[in-house]
Amino acid sequence: MSLAVLATAFLLMVTLGYVAACWLSPFGDCRKCSGMGHTIKTNRKGNAKRGKDCRRCDATGKRIRVGRWIYNRAARTYRAGTR
Repeated sequence: MSLAVLATAFLLMVTLGYVAACWLSPFGDCRKCSGMGHTIKTNRKGNAKRGKDCRRCDATGKRIRVGRWIYNRAARTYRAGTR
């Protein structure tokens, strides 16, 4: 097999894998708080304590995946155009 065929097959597998991940699990962990919903702070003694709620995910720890967001926008535009 040539290198171009292998590269194409690999990119196709990665793309289909991400599409499947967006379909099966449309929400992923928040990248800012690592899925915890808040930050971890330390006090002056060095003990860990709960910080502020994450504003990006509204303290849920989950955010919609980029691929699912794009699909939702495309579906909404398609539905609005076919009325």
